Amino acid sequence: MKEIAVKDAEDGLRPLFDAARKAPVRLAGDDGTVCVAMSLEQYERLRGAAWDRLAESVENLRKEAAANGLTEEKLEALLADDS
Repeated sequence: MKEIAVKDAEDGLRPLFDAARKAPVRLAGDDGTVCVAMSLEQYERLRGAAWDRLAESVENLRKEAAANGLTEEKLEALLADDS
């Protein structure tokens, strides 16, 4: 991720930094949304939430596979099958 020091940014960007500290800011060009600026704290919260959802999904899939009789041996056989 690219990082720009606030002190090195042009004065024209200061309102963006101030707004992004309060809430995400969508930056749009003529062709639509280009990117979103947000505080580092909010970014880290979202990133953590995404990892939590991924871990929950993996656990749910593991339980469903086990309930349907998928064992480590059957999984290895499926993964080894070249057909």
